[in-house]
Amino acid sequence: MSEEHTTEARILEAAKKVFITRGMAGARMQDIANEAGINKALLHYYFRSKEKLFETIFREIAQRFIPRMTAIFESDLTLFEKIEVFSSEYIDNVMKNPYIPLFVLNELNKQPDTFVKQVWGDKKPNIEKVVAQINEEVARGNIKPVHPLHLLMNLLAMCVFPFVAKPMLQGVTGLTNEQFTMLMEQRKKEVPRFIIESIKK
Repeated sequence: MSEEHTTEARILEAAKKVFITRGMAGARMQDIANEAGINKALLHYYFRSKEKLFETIFREIAQRFIPRMTAIFESDLTLFEKIEVFSSEYIDNVMKNPYIPLFVLNELNKQPDTFVKQVWGDKKPNIEKVVAQINEEVARGNIKPVHPLHLLMNLLAMCVFPFVAKPMLQGVTGLTNEQFTMLMEQRKKEVPRFIIESIKK
């Protein structure tokens, strides 16, 4: 591995740590340079701004995460298994990268078309199989009538909302970071249980 690649990898790992502990808004380039053990000038040589650095990290995560989520929906798992696996893996991934949801929401508000293209390019997630599966389960009388997009939106919203609302939840309830993490571990099972019970006949 070249020295340049090693330095860049060290910067990216340092940035992830700083973003996790300080959030996107609270992170400073100097903090990232300190964490990486380099000077600020060298950091700016590799990444011109905090935003560029974050975009690089996001793209790396998205390139691993989005295909995995798509693969779950395209798999031969039962509908209930897909709900369980998606909930567990989505929450687990966001717990490792808690700064992602707010970044996504901000970018979608600022430049929706450009952001969607950056994330997916010409290959958007294929949800046709899971949509057909939901309709089939309804037609067979196995689940209550539900619009597939409402079901998918409910699933996504219940997984992501606690991370977006974390500061508010902690402010209202007094939850510590450790308690919040424990709650999210429980949520991996709570979300699918709630959704499955709501549609099961």
